Amino acid sequence: MFTLHCTQRLRDRLNRPLASEVTPASTVLGDWYATVLFWKPQLALLVNVRTLLPALLPLAPAGSLPERVGPELRHVLRAHGIDPAFIEREVAAMAEVVVAKTGNRSVVGTMNEFAFEAKVYRELGEATDLVGLAMRLAETPCSAIEYNSPARVLREIATPATH
Repeated sequence: MFTLHCTQRLRDRLNRPLASEVTPASTVLGDWYATVLFWKPQLALLVNVRTLLPALLPLAPAGSLPERVGPELRHVLRAHGIDPAFIEREVAAMAEVVVAKTGNRSVVGTMNEFAFEAKVYRELGEATDLVGLAMRLAETPCSAIEYNSPARVLREIATPATH
């Protein structure tokens, strides 16, 4: 179980009730933040609270977006070379999702920065598919994670330590 913290613009499109209370996530990566990108076609930009890992997925059909996050995230995690067993555990734990308002200004700021960067990369033709664009964004150093990249933080969390 996890919480998808959505901007007002995205909540308007989801048309579903907000969680009355937010419980801790049962996933390793934790909760996600999401907003809508008004591109053609419209996209959802997601950012993980713990790693700041970005992911992009088609918005339509908007009503099913929360339930599609886990299965769609599988593609991004695979592209990062994450262990398949970790991916399957994470996706299974994401089967239950609740929607809530955003509350972490730092994550919202990172999400806004990623939205700007994604637009630039798209206009320059540097990423032609959603996973490729998410991979490009994941290499961006972020001050909220001590100028580390979300891709590196993801690998640190998802890769078991070997002794």
